[in-house]
Amino acid sequence: MEQYAIKGGNPLVGDVEIAGAKNAALPVFAAAAMTDETVYIDNIPDVSDIDVILNAMSSIGVTVKRIDRHKVLINAGNIHNLTIENEGCKKIRGSYYLLGAFLGKYKHAEVVLPGGCDIGYRAIDQHLKGFRALGAEVIIEHGLIKARAEHLRGGHVYMDKVSVGATINVMMAAALAEGATTIENSAKEPHVVDVANFLNSMGANVKGAGTDVIRIKGVPRLHGTDYTIIPDQIEAGTYMFAAAVTKGDVTVKNVIPKHLESITAKLLEIGCEVKEADDSIRVVASKPLVHSQVRTLPYPGFPTDMQPQITVALALAKGTSIVTESIYENRFKYVDELIRMGADIKVEGGDTAIIDGVGKYTGASITVPDLRAGAALVTAALAAEGFTLVDDIRYIERGYEDFPLKLRNLGAQIEVVESEKEYQKFKLKVG
Repeated sequence: MEQYAIKGGNPLVGDVEIAGAKNAALPVFAAAAMTDETVYIDNIPDVSDIDVILNAMSSIGVTVKRIDRHKVLINAGNIHNLTIENEGCKKIRGSYYLLGAFLGKYKHAEVVLPGGCDIGYRAIDQHLKGFRALGAEVIIEHGLIKARAEHLRGGHVYMDKVSVGATINVMMAAALAEGATTIENSAKEPHVVDVANFLNSMGANVKGAGTDVIRIKGVPRLHGTDYTIIPDQIEAGTYMFAAAVTKGDVTVKNVIPKHLESITAKLLEIGCEVKEADDSIRVVASKPLVHSQVRTLPYPGFPTDMQPQITVALALAKGTSIVTESIYENRFKYVDELIRMGADIKVEGGDTAIIDGVGKYTGASITVPDLRAGAALVTAALAAEGFTLVDDIRYIERGYEDFPLKLRNLGAQIEVVESEKEYQKFKLKVG
């Protein structure tokens, strides 16, 4: 089993190129299956979640050709099965986007109930409510979500809670429904906007993405397109906080600074210098970090996917900080691992972490509980005194392209090892 071996203590310094957004690419792939014409998609991240959904699409007759590591050709003109039961799809959340895509195109879809990281209950009720508002019958049977409509018609959908997945799924189905659809209380995340832009590039009529109300006029069909995925705001934010945690100086490149405003604001608040350019942001942590209060919120608030990263930073900051998780109820599972490294954190009520800053972390053997917490724990290890062995790195590989390589290019001492012998060899090599 692969693990990360890390020796901490080196500030991260240099430039890092940010990959395309995984959370945009997954629904864009699903939307690409809504036309029989060829679609070219560029700037896709080379991570395991991407492989899972592309393999699932291939298994039902979609032509998927990886032109290179970051560009793919998709042609869904010969789909022979509308049931997605691929074993890998049980493990990733993004597989459910095929529901909205196929319901729109074929008026019928069956997709295995999705999985993903164990960070709390993530209901699909808003998805089902939205599909039903468009005239579909939806049931859950034998582990599958089954949706069918004789006629898919536009309707009014009010989201009871802000949901990125439900907003995207309903938007895709409505793009090929008869008449007009309004989605109120819609999610405003950058990847929602990216999917809307992608649909429009294929001939859809979607307006208002990025606001509280999205309006869609259904069209009879969609056509092929050539599209580039937006940069990954969470990958960018992870390296920005890695600079803060390791007292480094990191420039993240290929980013959209506006997407990172809530992250930038918190870095400034805790004592970092942040310098923005057109498509890059430099973070310098030359002063001691100071305490803060953080509450995760839907975009444009502070992202739940950045909560572990800022907690790792605040655990090294002077004073007492409070982090409140308002999106998922099980997102502090990583705290026990951080305590193992010397952090002083108490979780109360399952949704609030009270953090008393400590002077340093120390290396330990730790286990990754989920994708974002895994990346955050690696940044803690990079700042720690001594050696850290990180287990269950498969979670991290779901969402971070070339993570050890990019970190090494910034001066980190990190390697992938597969045995105790390799770990001991690493320790001897780096001293």
